[in-house]
Amino acid sequence: MNGIHDLGGMHGFGPIPREQDPEPVFHARWESRVYGIVTTIREERDVYAPYGSRHYIESIPPARYLAASYYEKWMLALEAALVNGGLIAQSEMDARANLYADNPATPVPSRADPALAERVRRRVYAPAAPAPLPQAAPRYAVGDAVRARNIHPPAHTRLPRYIRGKRGSVERVYPAQPFQDLQPIDGAQTGDPLPVYSVRFDARELWGDHAEPNQALYIDMWETYLEPAESAEPA
Repeated sequence: MNGIHDLGGMHGFGPIPREQDPEPVFHARWESRVYGIVTTIREERDVYAPYGSRHYIESIPPARYLAASYYEKWMLALEAALVNGGLIAQSEMDARANLYADNPATPVPSRADPALAERVRRRVYAPAAPAPLPQAAPRYAVGDAVRARNIHPPAHTRLPRYIRGKRGSVERVYPAQPFQDLQPIDGAQTGDPLPVYSVRFDARELWGDHAEPNQALYIDMWETYLEPAESAEPA
């Protein structure tokens, strides 16, 4: 979808603050709790189905999205998924939030489940190796001129808005990876293994004459995002 999350090439949002190394894993205890809740609940059920967690994050209202921190976006997305899935009512969510706002010392519910805790630890610290995927013959080779498709999928996509319709060249061909868009593109369905390419875009192609000279951007892209440059219509 075209949303506020796709900020590449946009101006006016100020500098990106850089923290001194080592950057903390969590900046506050509540962030670690959000991480733990999301990781644990995913071990029991896919509360984000069928849209996926990124869809919920990208659906956060623009003003709230820009003001929210990283793990706050995780929290807002989880809340929306739980309500949308009928697992909790919005009125229940609001009532519990008001309870802790008015009475911060109220104990937080907990559930002892050692087996579940161990499964989560294994998932976090020793993730399973991905299964081998069938490999389709890549359509493009290193050096081929390509153009990013100028399309506007209504659901989650990893095709950046600012490169759509722009010309580039294939710099590297990777093995196939599962396609993660929620809407079919050129016949590709969610989960289909597709060849992936590193595509080089000249900065002037993306941002015009005001771009810094001798600069380029490399973007990893699924094959279905691309078409031959010579056969594509001008953007």
